Amino acid sequence: MRLGDAEDWLAGRPEIETIFACICDLNGVMRGKRVPVDQLEKILKGELRMPLSLLGMDIWGEDIEGNELVFDTGDADGLCDFTGRPLIPVDWITRPAAFAQLWMRQEDGTPFPGDPRRALAAVADRFATLGLTPVVATELEFYVVDPSEAAPQPPRSPITGKRLDSDGALSLDELQHFDAFLNDVYDGCRAQGIPADSAISENGAGQFEINLLHVADPLRAADDAILFKRLVRGIARRHGFAATFMAKPYGDRAGSGMHVHFSLVDAEGRNVFDDGGDAGTDLLRHAVSGLLGTMQENTLVFAPHENSFRRLLPGAHAPAAVAWGYENRTVAIRIPGGSPRARRIEHRVAGADANPYLVLASILGGALLGIEGKWQPPEPVEGDAYALALDTLPPDWASAIDAFSRGSHVQQIYSKRLRRMFVQCKLQELRRFTRHVTDFEYHSYLEAV
Repeated sequence: MRLGDAEDWLAGRPEIETIFACICDLNGVMRGKRVPVDQLEKILKGELRMPLSLLGMDIWGEDIEGNELVFDTGDADGLCDFTGRPLIPVDWITRPAAFAQLWMRQEDGTPFPGDPRRALAAVADRFATLGLTPVVATELEFYVVDPSEAAPQPPRSPITGKRLDSDGALSLDELQHFDAFLNDVYDGCRAQGIPADSAISENGAGQFEINLLHVADPLRAADDAILFKRLVRGIARRHGFAATFMAKPYGDRAGSGMHVHFSLVDAEGRNVFDDGGDAGTDLLRHAVSGLLGTMQENTLVFAPHENSFRRLLPGAHAPAAVAWGYENRTVAIRIPGGSPRARRIEHRVAGADANPYLVLASILGGALLGIEGKWQPPEPVEGDAYALALDTLPPDWASAIDAFSRGSHVQQIYSKRLRRMFVQCKLQELRRFTRHVTDFEYHSYLEAV
């Protein structure tokens, strides 16, 4: 977006006096500044400054203990480049504002390697050198919850006033009861340029899934996902309830995932996974092998929080085994059926709580390693993968942190700076969780042991 275009856009919206200029940190949290519209030129020219350490803060917004970005450099600033995505309206708050999406570079002008969006850009650039473009779509699940309760509860129907108390997979009634909310979500997506497609009522009470259409730009796909999550949360608040992308907000209900579909096209726009039949090309199988071979090391990206691993527990019907198959939803890597021209890979591991930039960087980076090394996958799984003895993902958060920190493959996907920042962040969060004793522990042990 050029300065003149942005000025024209704002001129047509005289009610907007404020711009939220934001970056996305490693946890997928937007951080930034609220600035008056007369600083538009400064934003678009990349002259806005923020501390580089913002990108590595923990989930509570606190600095990482021992972080060299804070203590060795005096918490140095970086420069915030405008990503080029047009300004978008934020109209679910008291007074409408605009949103400007930024990413960070260092003082010397080079991209800051700890920025998750820069990490994805580096992977996309590697595909470009091979003459290939990833075409990516995401499916995002979320729950609508009652915010008046201390712990999340299913919301009350806006139509009947009755609290939802049963699972409603593909329930038309549930979709129609929340029609006003979903209409506003779709209106917001159109205003923000987010390619929202179909919506369904998912397995949990108050759970929905909205699919975002394929785009031939992984950065755009990740931008769409991160902006979609923020938009849904904002519109839910306007309707008097809350929306959560937690991986497992209820222990006894379905978790929320972020499934990623992708194919690769060459310079002529041909899908290089398409062999004219159901099996797909050798290149598809190399990509699948890369995804399987890097999945355990990348689990921390797909399941970055303590709560994430509740979704991946045995028996939770989430893909915790390192396996692939054709038209099989019990495996982590699924090759959907349909026309060979649309042959693609579906990656089913990531939770909805994960950072879309890192998820796509890990998926595409893993596929790239398999393609470059011509790795060969094992035989595809047929039938129920949950019932088979297969290699599994790290079983808990601590194991996932260790696998990421020691992994040799992630070193070929991510910079040393980002790996160090991410591990430090997750270790700090883990330490805080291990010091917190829950009410359930008191109930179980206080007078019994």
